[in-house]
Amino acid sequence: MDLLHQPMFWAFIGGFFLGLIGVVFLALRFADAKKEVRRLKRHLSDKLELESEATNRLRIDLQELKQQNENLRIKIANLNQVSDRRLQRELEIFARAERWMVSSSPGFPAIWEEAKRSAINDLEQEEQGRSLPQRVFNALLNRSSGSSGSNTPAVPSRPQADNLRDAHGT
Repeated sequence: MDLLHQPMFWAFIGGFFLGLIGVVFLALRFADAKKEVRRLKRHLSDKLELESEATNRLRIDLQELKQQNENLRIKIANLNQVSDRRLQRELEIFARAERWMVSSSPGFPAIWEEAKRSAINDLEQEEQGRSLPQRVFNALLNRSSGSSGSNTPAVPSRPQADNLRDAHGT
């Protein structure tokens, strides 16, 4: 029997070559897919590495900013402890509050300006020696009677003041 003249033999050989061609195409596709997976893995690795570095930089920056914030908070607290700075700060607060009140309240500006003029006149009279400083009276009135150890009031009543004047001969 002659195998080369059999149609089944040629059909088998043709099918075998077609299958072999299919396997070669599958092997090439598998190799391409494997290369693509390796490339994506490298890309993912690089991306995670870069993100890790960025996260570490952000974490370090955050710690530095927290430290700077704490240092500034302490510095502001120390500056507020200095009486001149504290007084300047309070003066600025009052000036800003006054500007806001003058601009936003309809009846406030006229009364406020009159109160300021009155306070300025009082201070000028005190500075020129025409009246006793209000600080003295405020210090006497605000002092508690328990701190002196006696039951006499800080500011004498009218009869006590008259008796004191008579005792001193004035």
